[in-house]
Amino acid sequence: MHLAQLIDRSFEELEKNNPQFFAELLPSNQQWRMFPSFRSSLAYLDIETTGLGFGESITTIALYDGRSLFHYVNGHNLDDFKRRIREYDVLVTYNGKCFDVPFIEQYFAVELNHAHIDLRYLLGSLGYSGGLKGCEKKLGISRGELEGIDGFFAVLLWDDYKRNQNDKALETLLAYNIEDVLNLEKLLTIAYNMKLMDTPFCRSHLLESPPDRVNPFRADARTVRRITARLGEIY
Repeated sequence: MHLAQLIDRSFEELEKNNPQFFAELLPSNQQWRMFPSFRSSLAYLDIETTGLGFGESITTIALYDGRSLFHYVNGHNLDDFKRRIREYDVLVTYNGKCFDVPFIEQYFAVELNHAHIDLRYLLGSLGYSGGLKGCEKKLGISRGELEGIDGFFAVLLWDDYKRNQNDKALETLLAYNIEDVLNLEKLLTIAYNMKLMDTPFCRSHLLESPPDRVNPFRADARTVRRITARLGEIY
């Protein structure tokens, strides 16, 4: 296809709101270019699990579309996720191409054929690495009361919730999971604007920072201290 034809086709696919056309043409570290055009049809996604292996279970899922927050909990409403995710055309994750999406596909026996902006590749192309939390710190995003909680701690929170029927552990886990998706929006906006600095559009197309969204869940300090003390005894 000649360049002029490709440009015409691109305008047609934009009119159709078809991000898959662009996703198939762009390499992973260039998918950020889809962000503004398809912002109204994307979802920030993050999962928590009982472990890192693909034989493990999903414990919670957080989903955020820039307007509404959704959370799904194993044993409560986890299957509702399969219906909700079909409402979106683009997924935004951190390392979701390697972990979250294949884990979900295997767990639910579904295919997620969405266009996908994986911030691991985008931020990596800007020189940021060290996982989601590491990138947040380097870019000045604070987790407040959730500072220090990581994916392994999330596994322990779920175990505490199930073993001791501690609802505060589940609330802490959901606070952590939802903080991930809220920060994905912040990180994508920051990275997008950084990428624009190398283009002629650095003044006309910069995006405003998303408004702060209040996390509906709070970490329970007593539960966090107890699990932290238990970890200290183990190590």
